[in-house]
Formats: sequence, C-alpha cells, structure tokens
Amino acid sequence: MIKAVIIDDEPLAREVVKEYLTSFSQIAVMQECGDGFEGLKAIQQQQPDIIFLDVQMPKINGFEMLELVEALPAVIFTTAFEEHAIRAFEVNAIDYLLKPFSKERFDKAVQKWLDRRAADELQTANLLETAGASPIQSNRIVVKINGKIKIIPVQEIHYLEAADDYVKIVTPEGTFLKNKTMQFFEKSLDPQQFARVHRSYMLNVNQVTRIEPYEKENHLAILKTGAKVPVSKTGYPRLKAALGL
Repeated sequence: MIKAVIIDDEPLAREVVKEYLTSFSQIAVMQECGDGFEGLKAIQQQQPDIIFLDVQMPKINGFEMLELVEALPAVIFTTAFEEHAIRAFEVNAIDYLLKPFSKERFDKAVQKWLDRRAADELQTANLLETAGASPIQSNRIVVKINGKIKIIPVQEIHYLEAADDYVKIVTPEGTFLKNKTMQFFEKSLDPQQFARVHRSYMLNVNQVTRIEPYEKENHLAILKTGAKVPVSKTGYPRLKAALGL
C-alpha cells in the first residue's frame, strides 16, 4: 500500500484531493493536515511515499515545511498561486497543480509519479539481481534497505549467518539481510578469504584472532570484534586450510 498525506489549510481542497485519490486503490490517505507544522509531524510519524502540499498556509508555508523534512517523500503541489512553480521544481516536485484543477489533470500527475516509481523499482531490482548473480561482483554485496541500495565491500564483512530464507551479513556498520542462501555465498566468495565453518556460519578469516575448543569436537572462532562464531567438526578443517594451518 502506498501511503499519502494531504497538507492544505482549506478543508474543501483536502476533500477534493481525497476524492480524486479514490481512483487509485493502491494509495491510502494516512492523514490530513491543516498547516505546515501539523504536516511536518505527520510526515515524521507516517513516513508517507507522497504528499499533496499547498504553498500558502498559516504558520509556515509549504516550502518552509519542506526545508525541515529530513527524508523527503515525493511531492505534488496543489496551490492557487502560479508564481511558485519554478521554485517547486527546484525541490524536485513531481508536479505543480493550479487550483481549481480537474480530475483529469490530477490523475495525470499521480500517474506520472506512479510510472516513475515503478521504473525506479524495476531498475533497483535489476541492479540487485545483476550484482548478486554475476561472479564479477564477488568483491561486493548489494543489499536494499528501505528502498535504497547499499553496496558492502566483502573485505568489510565479519561473518555471515543463515536466517531462514535470508543470510545476515555482519559488518562494522551493522547487520544487513540478503535474500540468498549460504550455498550461494560459499560459491561466489573467495574461498581464501571466506570459510564455511558451520552449517549456519561463514566467516572472513582475516577477522579471526584465535580458535578455542568448545564442546566435544567443536570450536569457537574469536574475531577481532570479540564476536564468537561456532566452528563445527566438518568446518574446522576448512577454517584451518583457509588460515594456512
């Protein structure tokens, strides 16, 4: 579901936008706001994908409100003032609708954004698929976080851990999820740098500081960070070989 917030000091104008949006079943209006401060709070709480924003409002205007937003959603301006159009596109607005606008004009603006959003998502998916499938990309792992792409150099990885249908990638910046299998990483990562030490774990041998005995024929690999990674009976010889022992 696509989340939207309407910010306009005129109740009738908000009703028009809400009514026009009923044609787009995938878009849900999360909140209506009558001024910029209320709109700012709604954006922080609702984290909408798109906002419909008036320019002239009490307290602070639409542009002043946008300056206070950290993660800016898509914006379609709905206003009676023509003179702000250039400034609107300087803040990467999707469109600038002059009141009173027709439903046809409104639909065109929303559809333009939906098409752009779909194209961006397809491009992201293709990049993730290409980066994940190509052996050439074995020096990095690409993950998607909240719609954004993050590239993780493999040398920064401490270890990987199986987690249901995902693999946890543990780095100095935190833990990231990738929708792949441990077998995939075992085949794609350099075996001289990464060892499959356990059914559920694979580690960067450059991070290992020592190996300790642990329960029967199992061991623990102690990493530079102090993390302890289990090493199984079958994984122990692989770890020793990767370490040159």
